[in-house]
Amino acid sequence: MEDLSRYYTLLRDPARRKIIEILGTQEKIGFKELRESLGLGVGTVYYHLDMLSNFIAQDKQRKYRLNDRGQMLYRVLKEGNVPATLGGGEAFSHSVGKWVFLSPLFARTIKPLRLLPVSIGLLFLGAFGAAYAKLDPALFFYFQYPSLGSTGLMMRYVFNWIGLFLFAELFTYLLYRRAGNDLQLFTCIGLATFPIAAFPYVYLFISEAIAQYLLIALQVWSLLLFSAALCFGKGIRLDKAVVVSLTAIYLNIAVLFMFGHFQ
Repeated sequence: MEDLSRYYTLLRDPARRKIIEILGTQEKIGFKELRESLGLGVGTVYYHLDMLSNFIAQDKQRKYRLNDRGQMLYRVLKEGNVPATLGGGEAFSHSVGKWVFLSPLFARTIKPLRLLPVSIGLLFLGAFGAAYAKLDPALFFYFQYPSLGSTGLMMRYVFNWIGLFLFAELFTYLLYRRAGNDLQLFTCIGLATFPIAAFPYVYLFISEAIAQYLLIALQVWSLLLFSAALCFGKGIRLDKAVVVSLTAIYLNIAVLFMFGHFQ
């Protein structure tokens, strides 16, 4: 088949190699059986299947099987004609990216109830921080001189992120027909609020000039984490998740322009 080096990064993940091996040994398999064999969450399995979409097909019963390219890839894996480094240590850039996107943490949301209290705690931490620092939250943005009291600021912060969750649910369904797995997505989005939740506490101890640049950096990080949340919660590839994230930030900015926050 064509240059296999193009697929080394794709196959670096052991879960994706296992999917190829499972489909290679079985003619076809349903999603439920595949998920049970992998021991992974719904969103995570969908994500890996999406990454392997060039090698996998579905029949009329919506069962998965390898296509011709997938069969060739399976034979290569079976014959051991892949680099030894494929199953070895990860590249430095991959390791850094993993922690930038907090992938190890998001991966634990397979059982969302374990991290749901942490997600809710981060939401209320951000809400309390906004009220304590007297910053008006507007999803990915903050503004000085709020017109609301402390309770109003806290409620606005929480409702902003609940609104983002509902937007993600609707938009991923309209664009990619991904429904369900709501609790894992909500848990992941709660975790993704960490940079924005932390900003008010740092804001109290730095100058206005530094705060502006810091907020931009945290906004970028939050968008990356929101994209990762969509990957794990809805099982879509990062490039698709980024489309949803950028749409969210553009709508956020458009609404702020409408209400005169930007001149």
